[in-house]
Amino acid sequence: MYDVLDSRSVLEVLRPVQDPELRKSLVELNMIRNVKIDGGKVSFTLVLTTPACPLREFIVEDCEKAVKKLPGVTEVSVDVTAETPQQKSLPDRSGVPGVKNILAVSSGKGGVGKSTVAVNVAVALAQTGAKVGLLDADIYGPNDPTMLGLADAEIVVRSTEKGEVLEPAFNHGVKLVSMGFLIDRDQPVIWRGPMLNGVIRQFLYQVEWGELDYLIVDMPPGTGDAQLTLTQSVPMSGAVIVTTPQTVALLDSRKGLRMFQQMNVPVLGIVENMSYFIPPDQPDKQYDIFGSGGGSKTAAELEVPLLGCIPLEISTRVGGDNGVPIVVADPDSASAKALKAIALAIAGRVSVVALT
Repeated sequence: MYDVLDSRSVLEVLRPVQDPELRKSLVELNMIRNVKIDGGKVSFTLVLTTPACPLREFIVEDCEKAVKKLPGVTEVSVDVTAETPQQKSLPDRSGVPGVKNILAVSSGKGGVGKSTVAVNVAVALAQTGAKVGLLDADIYGPNDPTMLGLADAEIVVRSTEKGEVLEPAFNHGVKLVSMGFLIDRDQPVIWRGPMLNGVIRQFLYQVEWGELDYLIVDMPPGTGDAQLTLTQSVPMSGAVIVTTPQTVALLDSRKGLRMFQQMNVPVLGIVENMSYFIPPDQPDKQYDIFGSGGGSKTAAELEVPLLGCIPLEISTRVGGDNGVPIVVADPDSASAKALKAIALAIAGRVSVVALT
């Protein structure tokens, strides 16, 4: 037992308290700072690894319980802030200036709701206070401007000493760059691989992203040029694989997952979208339109986390069409709650990857 109430005794009693994601001591991780003693009042700063920490309240509670065990403590005040860790750099790949973590949201096939997941996860992370960007890498089918309410936005191109740079559009707390800003609405993009590679690199390095905790890249379906360009251009914090419970979607998702693993990109986990249908007039019922349990089974077989399951609701589609993501339009809906939980899980997994 400690006889003197001082900053050293506070740090020592907090040393056994661990970050649940990292499973390391908060003190050893330098997450406890600015310890102050004023009589029996103890205050300190808890620096989390992400504003979207899913276990924030539990960590604070554990800290308070630990400090209150010290003799003479009458009050504990915890000021919570966050510093998102920087993804480790690689010798052959330079990061994007100001961007701490680059994440790919990908799928083996189209039509599984990958863009819906990417847009809503980006907005959900921004709602926690994180600085978030969204790069629409689906050059042939850029839908993110519509889904983020920016279909009529005009991207600004500025000339600088280093050449032309793009200023991303902004809505719902998220910065967005997309091919949809550079072409007419009905204009097809008829390009071969090298041109696609060039524009993705431009979106990475010639955009004024500023300071970002997370840059989410909404990938086109499959395992083609866009995926190779991204994984070979920048160090990545991880990839999220989106699928439905349907067998054909799961088969393709496995290929996409293995591709990222072969490129030495950490797979953060699998998201099962359209897990079941909730009728709007019978919210207590659900129907497994695309089957059930496929995501959890695949995640177990491939030894990656299942980040969450998202129900199929009409309001999710309506929100995407109207440019108001479901996490904004109807935050209490089953889909929004699932997407928010997935965003927190992704943030937690990114912190683990960055700090291990």
